[in-house]
Amino acid sequence: MSFSLQQLHMFTTIVDCGSLGRAASTLGLTQPALSRAIKRLESTVGSPLFERHAKGMQLTAIGEALLPHAMSLQRDAENAQEELDAMRGLKKGVIKVGAVASIATLVLPVALGNVLKKWPNLRVEAHEGVWDKLAEGLLTHEIDIALATSDVQTDEISAIADCRWTDYSHVVASANHPLRRKRQLRLEDTLSQQWTLTPEGTSPYAHMKSTFATAGVPFPEIAVQTRSVTLIKSLVARSGFITWMSEPMYDMEKAAGIMDRLKIDGLEAPRTLTAFRRRDGILPAPAVKLLDELRHLTSGIPERA
Repeated sequence: MSFSLQQLHMFTTIVDCGSLGRAASTLGLTQPALSRAIKRLESTVGSPLFERHAKGMQLTAIGEALLPHAMSLQRDAENAQEELDAMRGLKKGVIKVGAVASIATLVLPVALGNVLKKWPNLRVEAHEGVWDKLAEGLLTHEIDIALATSDVQTDEISAIADCRWTDYSHVVASANHPLRRKRQLRLEDTLSQQWTLTPEGTSPYAHMKSTFATAGVPFPEIAVQTRSVTLIKSLVARSGFITWMSEPMYDMEKAAGIMDRLKIDGLEAPRTLTAFRRRDGILPAPAVKLLDELRHLTSGIPERA
């Protein structure tokens, strides 16, 4: 059994448009010509792909089974054409990457800068989000690489074992926060403070909750929950709040003397950051270039003793 990319494109266009007439208009074909092409595809498959109704076209069970494969084959063909065009200088390749905030703040910008110096014809589509959004982006082909703290692999998404590294999170406060005057600061001492944090379901929230549980300390009341890193930093710097944040997230404010970690006895909170990809299909060449640079960068990040 073999299909042409043209047949698969017609098939997916009908699915997108919902009717033969709208699909024919989109493709610039007559409706009879498109109908004949789909019948030839159905003959190749050996079964109807659509149930034809007065209000449109509905996929059969066989059509439902064919659809994800048809979409994947088309995307692989587009990636291959894009790579060949880029090699001939006809078209720029596209790096499609997503990352959680801490990676988007430090490691990813450095990696992208280095890649674009070597391959100036490439362009970048970068997305920032929590793991659920990144996983969805991988499955819909909105991104080709996801950089996150989650280590949940599925039948469709796999971790890239040789592209992972460690960073550390801390309780962060302004440079003049009253807790800095306390000797031998303990994690329990933070419970009486006003906290701001990203919402439940985000990586910082989960990491902080796990760290407090491991230390046997109750999880504090969070006065302000927000996905806005800018707001969190402003609350810490201007309003006396404390937060939970990885080192790369506040390195500029630390350098400026605005905020820094609180030195809490016994607190050590590492987390593993990992690159992920779809299991199926070939990783596009622009994504491979970024991945190679990430491997180079993260291999130089030292582990703490």
